[in-house]
Amino acid sequence: MSEPVVVTSPMQATVVLFRSSSGEGVHEGTAVVVLESMKMEHHVDAPFEGTITACFVSAGQAVSAGDPLFELARATVGVAAPVAAEVADGALRPELSELLERRAWLADAARPDAVERRHARGRRTARENVADLCDEGSFVEYGGLAIAAQRARRTHDELVGATPADGLVAGIGRVNGAAVGEDRASCAVLSYDYMVLAGTQGQMNHKKKDRLFEVVAELRVPVVLFAEGGGGRPGDTDTAVVSGLDTEAFARFAALSGLVPLVGVASGRCFAGNAALLGCCDVIIATEDANIGMGGPAMIEGGGLGQFSPEEIGPIEVQRANGVVDLAVTDDAAAVEAARRYLSFFQERHSPSFEAPDQLALRNVIPAERRRAYDVHAVIEGLFDVGTTLELRPGFAPGMVTALARLDGRSVGVLANNPVHLGGAIDADAADKAARFLQLCDAFDLPVVSLCDTPGFMVGPDAERAALVRHVSRMFVVGASVSVPYVTVILRKGYGLGAQAMAAGGFHAPLLTVAWPTGELGGMGLEGAVRLGFRRELEAIEDPGERSAAFDAMVAAAYAHGKAINVAEHFEIDDVIDPAETRHHLGVVLGAATHPVGREGKKRRFIDTW
Repeated sequence: MSEPVVVTSPMQATVVLFRSSSGEGVHEGTAVVVLESMKMEHHVDAPFEGTITACFVSAGQAVSAGDPLFELARATVGVAAPVAAEVADGALRPELSELLERRAWLADAARPDAVERRHARGRRTARENVADLCDEGSFVEYGGLAIAAQRARRTHDELVGATPADGLVAGIGRVNGAAVGEDRASCAVLSYDYMVLAGTQGQMNHKKKDRLFEVVAELRVPVVLFAEGGGGRPGDTDTAVVSGLDTEAFARFAALSGLVPLVGVASGRCFAGNAALLGCCDVIIATEDANIGMGGPAMIEGGGLGQFSPEEIGPIEVQRANGVVDLAVTDDAAAVEAARRYLSFFQERHSPSFEAPDQLALRNVIPAERRRAYDVHAVIEGLFDVGTTLELRPGFAPGMVTALARLDGRSVGVLANNPVHLGGAIDADAADKAARFLQLCDAFDLPVVSLCDTPGFMVGPDAERAALVRHVSRMFVVGASVSVPYVTVILRKGYGLGAQAMAAGGFHAPLLTVAWPTGELGGMGLEGAVRLGFRRELEAIEDPGERSAAFDAMVAAAYAHGKAINVAEHFEIDDVIDPAETRHHLGVVLGAATHPVGREGKKRRFIDTW
């Protein structure tokens, strides 16, 4: 028989209970002594099966680490005691059961009637949208157990059942993980729950936003916000707040602009505070049934401005035409898909797989007749990787196209004049659209490809009523601040200040400025330049036919002087290229710009959240 073993105290503590006595047999793992230290109990177990041969302490006695507690000799003591029934049967402990029961109230299944009404309107629930956006099983919720701050007017059980998560599903998950890799797929997601108090902003869900925005700023992950809801909630009573204007969520969210991609989704009614958060996003995706407004019906009526139904306030046709909405989609499912696609440009900057269009087709995209209009979308689709172009704000300022696309798998921003609208002239809205897009590209390091075909800035009394000077000059200010690789391709017209604005301020401001053989450049449009510069000579010709012939000859001479090849001879642009060579030229220069060998200089940023 082996010598007895003395079991000692693992810590400084007080003996609370001695469960066994001298001469008693114990099984391995049996708790023999219970110690208390810092208000916590610690069990000292038998290290092996045997008989207690001596007890050195008693209840209430203080011990130090290493003090002997009892002596144990090896021995066979018989059949082990039965395992507790709850463990043997796999039953849950009471505290875990309580948690699971509480979490069950968060699920859509706990509100079948509300879900049925939602589905009857062709809408999805907040949790359905989150589940569709995030990779399966990846979403970790923050603040799911929060309830509305209305304990003074409702019972606790009522709040648990009626205000789960205080109407805001929020957390961290992964989006596009299978495509871009899990290490680049992390994303914060917030979705107001219209089935809970009309998706209003309550005291607790404001705190949840504050918390999550702090996490986003630390992790530098994108945010997708489903913003449906009615704005501030007046019904929260458990607070001493008077005005509620010290809420931090708006400032915290706005501070993320330019730091991480912000994607806003509007479906249904989105008013007041919900709309304010939506407007801070880089891109706004809205469904056909969306209504977006800084004030809902109650606020409008309260201001003495009349009575309106929610459907009359900021419908999609209004917000698409005025530039508030970047992407208009059919329904919630399409909105989630658009959000996923938009994020992919930032998650995976250089995709290894891509398909190039037939580049020879670009040779015939520009009409042979120099005054004939064409749609620049044909150039964009023919130049960039097949199926990758995502146009932003197409319903606003159609003469300026802004889009995300890929070139040889690389994410780029595309800026292009569209001659089918105002001949490609840049009006106030087009200038704002271009400037805002350039800031987006600069904030998130997307190279810019500018496709120039413009007769210049729009002119005339009507244009000036839109504050043209202030708006178009913004293109120069932003262009001078852009720190990402910038290249310009002159497709046909490159005239005046408008062409310079398309080239970030001047033809040698971009890393590369090239023209297609159809390019024509000058201080202003050829016809206008001839009429202005040769007015006296033309007026001296009395015969109308001769005057017209002289005018045409002067225009032809001006074209010969300003055509791209002649301009390149004077090195005002870098080169004239075959349209079929465009992808090659852009790929080489952008590749060099995005993989520098030398030391990178300090970058200058100008972030605008409007």
